[in-house]
Amino acid sequence: MANLARNNKILLELVQRPGNNLCADCSAPEPDWASYTLGVFVCLNCSGMHRNLPTVSKVKSIRLDYWDSSLVEFMQKRGNSEAKAIFEKCVPTFFYKPRQNDCIVLKDQWIRAKYERREFTGENNKFLQIYTSEQFESPLWKKGRVNKQFLKRNFLLSQRDFTLKYFIKEDSKVPKAVISMKDLNADFQPEKIGHPHGLQISYSEDDHTRNLFVYHDDGQTVVTFFNAIRATRLAYLLRKHQTLRNSDLVPQLTSKSLKEGYMEKTGPTTRESFKKRWFTLNLTNRKLLYLKSPLEATEKGFAFIGSESHGYSVSACSGQSKRGGRWRWGIFLKTPDREYVFMCEQESEQKEWIEAFRKIISQPMTPEDYASTLLLCQITFYHFVHVQAFTSHSFFFHR
Repeated sequence: MANLARNNKILLELVQRPGNNLCADCSAPEPDWASYTLGVFVCLNCSGMHRNLPTVSKVKSIRLDYWDSSLVEFMQKRGNSEAKAIFEKCVPTFFYKPRQNDCIVLKDQWIRAKYERREFTGENNKFLQIYTSEQFESPLWKKGRVNKQFLKRNFLLSQRDFTLKYFIKEDSKVPKAVISMKDLNADFQPEKIGHPHGLQISYSEDDHTRNLFVYHDDGQTVVTFFNAIRATRLAYLLRKHQTLRNSDLVPQLTSKSLKEGYMEKTGPTTRESFKKRWFTLNLTNRKLLYLKSPLEATEKGFAFIGSESHGYSVSACSGQSKRGGRWRWGIFLKTPDREYVFMCEQESEQKEWIEAFRKIISQPMTPEDYASTLLLCQITFYHFVHVQAFTSHSFFFHR
């Protein structure tokens, strides 16, 4: 009993030390599990993934399980920092390191890549060659734009011309689409797509944001494809910004939306009623996109969100709308050109959206943002002239 109490005390002291106080795999705070074969402290969620690697990792609770003195001594010698120096010695700059709130497949494949496949120990560069090959080919199941079914398609990443192509048939010579790396983004969306390995690919096409929804039943296949996209994006950006370092470009490789969800919106005239729409707010391009449903291939419109110093602001408003809206938790977004009103179903959603808007508005605009603003003005003017010539309808956002 004396040894048991002593060992538990040692483990609880070890897990408080810098490096050990965050999960070795997802950086979640206060990990209370440990792999006694790898010598790392991990959170409850990651410990479950370690259990899927019984030949590599064996885990115990540092509070509830019995620890032999020899295992405690090993944890004292190893720890998260020492293990990181071994298992993360050669992680490529482009490789995505998942965080606490990332989806399961990203964390699971990160853990497998580190400990099972030992991709980053420096023992060989086989996996690096795969990610960074001039051409990377992968079969994926893609959601059809018309019939909405997921069908098998072949995707080809190229660092020769910095494009992503996909083909309808295996022996097809002509791609269905050729997508530039310039504005391409990839983000895992398992809940939205309805598959644990669901990946959303977004890019610009004819002044619209186009979305592809894909998955693969094998987690390693889809995560390898995702990291190959990041590797190709990095190569493209290095060519474009030759004076910048790899680490400076990492935040631009792929990004997550700042906030997504349903809100009610209305048009600019007093006659138009509120309609339920799916919204996506992006920090990287400062755009609020709206779609009829989460899995729409193309957005229906957007609004650019500038900074506070340029006349943008957001505030809460409440009360039932007189224009037919069912929801009562309102958001008032003011821009230099016009004012928008959105309605949320729950007060918590209203607060989350306002916080997300304020995060963008509080950030100064970059030179790229100014360039985007100029382009949006040109697009808006073009569509205004086009609409005036051919129709009398009004649009809520740009387009």
